[in-house]
Amino acid sequence: MTTSAKPPKSPIPNLRFLLQHPAHLFSLGFGSGLAKKAPGTFGTLVGLPLFWLISIYPLPVQLLIIATLFLIGIYICDVTGKALGVVDHGGIVWDEIVAMMLVLTFTPNQWQWWLTAFLLFRLFDIWKPYPIRQCDEKLKNGFGVMFDDLLAAIYAIVGLKALLWLTTHI
Repeated sequence: MTTSAKPPKSPIPNLRFLLQHPAHLFSLGFGSGLAKKAPGTFGTLVGLPLFWLISIYPLPVQLLIIATLFLIGIYICDVTGKALGVVDHGGIVWDEIVAMMLVLTFTPNQWQWWLTAFLLFRLFDIWKPYPIRQCDEKLKNGFGVMFDDLLAAIYAIVGLKALLWLTTHI
């Protein structure tokens, strides 16, 4: 006789966990990853004001800051994933924050385009078209957590550039 066992539930991080280690504070998106529903969406929203803070710098400086945040993200997401016992826990949203910031570097500074960039990134982050899903399944640890969102950001940038081109050529 076989029984169908439910997979164990992921631990639910809380405010105490968030404040236990600086890595948790950042990887859980300053608390946005504690949202009970759609923590990735809330984390992505955190990327908007953070990008706004660096938007005063020229593009190369923005990209250097984002690359640094990506590298830091590998470490902090790994620390938090290990502490939670789940490599890519849904509450870990630093990957969404950094990826959204990258998308915004290629987005016109108009609310309609920021909204479009947000929606495109969320679409590709959730849908995970080839090869995002395969990377998400194969790559584990902090790098894997960060890398699949980097790919979703690239898809969103390509989609955004296509829409920008269409709006100026049609």
